[in-house]
Parts: sequence; C-alpha cells; structure tokens
Amino acid sequence: MIKTKNNETFQRSPQDLAEVLAGPILRFTSTERICLQLVTRCPLSYEFSLSANQNLLVLMKDEQLQRFRIQLGEHCWLELITIQPDTPLPTDVNLSYDLKIIYADETRSIADWAPDILYPGEQLPTIRIASKLMRLVHGSCRKPHQSPGDGLVRADHLCAAQTPEQRPDLLIMSGDQLYADDVAGPMLNACHQLANQLGLLDEELQGSDLCSASELESDPRCYYQRDELLPATVAGDALRKTFFETKRKPIFTTDSARNHLITLREVIAAYILLWSPKPWRLVSLDSYPHNMSAEHTGRYQKELASILQFAEGMSAVQRLMAHIPSYMIWDDHDVTDDWNLSAAWESAAYGHRFSNRIIGNAMLGYLMFQGIGNQPTRLLDKFGPQLKQFFNNTSDAQHQELIEQLHQHAYWGYEIPVEPGILVLDTRTQRWRSERHPERPSGLMDWEQLVELQQALLNRKQVILVSPAPIFGVKLIEAIQTLFTRIGKPLMVDAENWMAHPGSANVILNIFRHSRTPEQFVVLSGDVHYSFAYDIKLRFRNAGPRIYQITSSGLRNTFPDGLINILDRLNRWLYASWSPLNWLTKRRFMRIRPRIPTHNPAGRRLVNASGIGWVEFDESGAPIRIAQLNVDGRDHDFIPSREDEHWS
Repeated sequence: MIKTKNNETFQRSPQDLAEVLAGPILRFTSTERICLQLVTRCPLSYEFSLSANQNLLVLMKDEQLQRFRIQLGEHCWLELITIQPDTPLPTDVNLSYDLKIIYADETRSIADWAPDILYPGEQLPTIRIASKLMRLVHGSCRKPHQSPGDGLVRADHLCAAQTPEQRPDLLIMSGDQLYADDVAGPMLNACHQLANQLGLLDEELQGSDLCSASELESDPRCYYQRDELLPATVAGDALRKTFFETKRKPIFTTDSARNHLITLREVIAAYILLWSPKPWRLVSLDSYPHNMSAEHTGRYQKELASILQFAEGMSAVQRLMAHIPSYMIWDDHDVTDDWNLSAAWESAAYGHRFSNRIIGNAMLGYLMFQGIGNQPTRLLDKFGPQLKQFFNNTSDAQHQELIEQLHQHAYWGYEIPVEPGILVLDTRTQRWRSERHPERPSGLMDWEQLVELQQALLNRKQVILVSPAPIFGVKLIEAIQTLFTRIGKPLMVDAENWMAHPGSANVILNIFRHSRTPEQFVVLSGDVHYSFAYDIKLRFRNAGPRIYQITSSGLRNTFPDGLINILDRLNRWLYASWSPLNWLTKRRFMRIRPRIPTHNPAGRRLVNASGIGWVEFDESGAPIRIAQLNVDGRDHDFIPSREDEHWS
C-alpha cells in the first residue's frame, strides 16, 4: 500500500514496476527556479534538496514545493514540480539534486528509485546553471521506427564520458518530438496496451462513424487502415486539386496516415513512451493485436525490430533529460503533416468536427508534455485551471471547449533565460495566410508576430533564434517547392519554408538588415531531415550582422540518400557564387557561404545521417565549433569554407 500525506491509500498492482513512469525530466531552469516533470502511477509526496560541494543549499518538504498535478487516468498522474528558493541559485557550479519519495514508513532517495539516471561515479544527478551559454545540443525529427540509432542516445553517451563542466548547458528540440501522423503498428499497439494499463480516459468521437475511443481500438480498421477513417472534404477549389476534378480528398494529406493518432488517450500514451524505459516494461509487442488483419502482419513484424531498438535506448534518453535542461517547440508532425500549411487546409481541417478533434488532441498533448515545461508560469496561469477542471470531470463539451482555447492562444513561442538571449519561435499557429490564393502556403509567422519579434530584438548585441524550419535553406529545394506551389501542388512537396510567402520572407530578411537589431544572429533549426551550416553576411555593406544558420535534423530520421546526393550536387552547380540564378531569389542581397562537413564525400555540404547537433560558443556568443554527432560515432565538424568556394 502507498499512503500520501493526505492519508489516501493506493493499492500497488502486481505489474507496478515503479511509481514513477517517466522522469524526472529537467525543464525550465534558471537561478530563480527549477522545474521537474514526471509521470507517476499514483500521487506521491516528495522532498527536494540541492547541494553544491556537499553543502546544502535548498531543502524543501512536500508542502513547500509548488506543484501542478493532474490525474490523466485511473493510474496515471502528470506532475510539474517547481522549486523556487528564497535566494538566487549559484551559476557555473555543479549542483547535485535529490528528489526523495516520502512513504508512510520510509523515504527513498532518487538514487534508490531511479539509479539508472546517474552517470558513472556520481551519487546524485547534477544541474549546472550557466551564467553564459558555452555549449548546447539540438535536434529535431525523432521518428521511433526510422533508421537505427537515436541522437538523444548519442548525446547521453557523450555526457557519460564528460565531467559536468564539459556537458552541454541546454538541450533544444526544435520540432517533431512526436510523430502523431506517422506511427508504426508496434508503437500503436504499445500505446493501446499502456493506455489500458493506466486507465486513460475514453472519449466521444463526434463527426466519425465511430462513437468512442474504445470502439476505435476494437475496430478492424484500427491498424494500418486509419486513412479510411480520417475525414475528407470536397476539393472544390484548392486542396490537392487536379485539373477539372471535384471530388472528396483527405484532409490529412500525409502518405503515412494509416496509423495516425486520433484520440487523447493515444496521444498521452505516446508521450509517456517517448522519454522513459519504464512504460515499455508494461507492454508486450510479440503478439499481434487481435483486430489486425493477416495482410498487415508482415509490415508489423518489419517495424517491430526498429521499435524494440528505439525502446532499448530509453534508459540513456531518461538519464540525459534528468541532467540537461530540455526545451521544446512543435512542428508539423507533432500534430499532423501539413498542419496549417495553407488557409485552404485550415478551412477544411477546422471546419470538420472530427479533424478538429484530432488536431486538438495533439495540441493538448503538446501543452501537457512539452509546453508547460518551457514556460510554466505563463501556461499554467492560462490553462492550469481548465486542465484540472477537464480531467476532474471529463465531458465532450469540456473537451471541445479546451481545444478551442488552445486554438485561440496567441503565441506559443518563448525566451530561454540564458545569455545571450534565446528566442524560440512558434512557426505553426500564427501563420501569414494568403487571402487572394488560400491554397498557397502560408507564411511561417504573421505580420503581428514578426513585428513583435523585431521589437524583442531591438538593441540586443547577440541573439539565438530557434526556428523549426531553416530561415536560410537549400535554394534548389526551395525553388522546387515554389514550382509545385505555382502549379497548385504545394502539399505534394511540403512547400513550407521562410521564402515561400513573400510577406513573411521580406519581413524576416528586413529584420536582419535593420540597423538596431543584433550584431550577431545564430539560427538553430531542424525539420528538413539533413544537416548543414551557413555563414551569412549582407552584400554591399561593410557593417552588418554576422549570421549563422545551423541546422540539425533528424534525431532519428534521414532524407532519401540518393535523392539528397543529386539535390546537393545540383544546388552547388545551379547556385554557385557566379550563377545569375542567385539574383532571382529573395536572399539576393545576402552572401551565403556553406560550411564544409568533415568526413563527408567530396564536395557534399549536406550531412544525411541520424544524430544530434553540437554547438560551442566563445565569450562573445559566436559559435567556435559546429558539429553533427552521428549515431554511429562518426562526427562531422562544419568547417568555414574559403572565400572562393562559397555559394552566394
């Protein structure tokens, strides 16, 4: 029996391997507060302590901790614990923390209930709050059933070989932490088993021929046939329209929608499985789901090896995220492919009750498992009471009301409290929509948000921008996307980049040219499934900002290798420094020099391998090392190119 401080008792299940299913994940961290995120199987009482060189700095009993706790299911609780000491915490010092669980008859240290999160030779997990950012790791696009290896595992193995002083100050994940629209059969099976183990809530499914989440999970189309269940609309004027064609087209245009996450219980279970090994011990994937047709068993078996390999890396992922502050922002796959790509897509998707619910459930999952850890004060003030009310007394009306509040939220971007300032951009929810051509891609940020961004940048000397999509991308690929947009096929090539919309392109480029914006920009991006680095300067001006575009993608994903080789080679030929094609681009007043990756085939500028980005900074905030750490241990440093080798 487990007894809480309120004398509530909870019977342990025979399958209960641990009360804490996920975490602690170190989230928002500053000298003023530390936030830890956990998922537990029952409500627990804690004691938190923080020490430096064995000197106790902070000791907080359970009643002194700031807690946000919601019950997601019969045996599932999400918890954000905030430690706010009376005096600011020291910087650039190794801080050891302990999160003890308090039972009625014993107290267990974190070294007892989570010994696998400790690095070799350390008695407790450590936190190091940097006064100035010196190094970070970053990446995006972590698809569980993609190629072997995991960039987060690679980062953990690196940290295990380092002292706390050598480890990265931050982990920044710039999108597609969750692949809600591209789910392997074994992963979906694990979600359903875990949801049942934890008693996650059922829900009504309005606008569908299925009545509830439980009915969906027993339906023969549940596995590998969900594209038949997803909503469609009449393609009368825009969406994936072919010439002289007016017929029903899918709202969710991804080619991988056969196991698309639909219900909130599936989204919650998927998030719990993303960053911890413990929930994987509660499921068994060897047998096929009872309602899966025989024709799909072969595909299930092929995907199983990748999913099991993904699960094997979870102990390393959990350890990394217990030591390094983690910040996240969403991109399309966290919700669905082509999310908010165009005004026409939005009209179709939000106008259908079923697709609106699917999108809303993914957004709700982001809020709980990613968003509140990034900016706990702001988001808990806005959504905390509504979340508690909904999970305390769930109803379809409350569910839809909460989703509508998420749709109306002004902006999901935020600032990370470290020097130089890090601004994380929301490029998904406040799009610059085309009123004249609603089928064309929307700008990644609208006029109002770009103006606010410029105001936030005024009079700063340096800044780091986190933009899920690169601001300075590969010109040839962007040209291909533009071509498909002009012939009415933007969804076929995922035609969204900063240059795709004239308004947002001109404004973001003008921000770099503004005389009062920073002298130095570092842009961290992902999204594209390959990695590269550019050095950028303004043409025709001696003065002007130094700009670094650093792209790392994916953590567990790659681009088709043969195709990227062709595109890389053609890009070097067509957009060489002497090419007049450069003057047809929106970036014609900027000089862009690609850095050359080491250990890459001759001439290649793009690294196509799963891994994680590593960036080191000097005292002025300029990057002195830009690297892509591959999962196979073969690392690439991006070396500045000679002047005569640059692309323009």
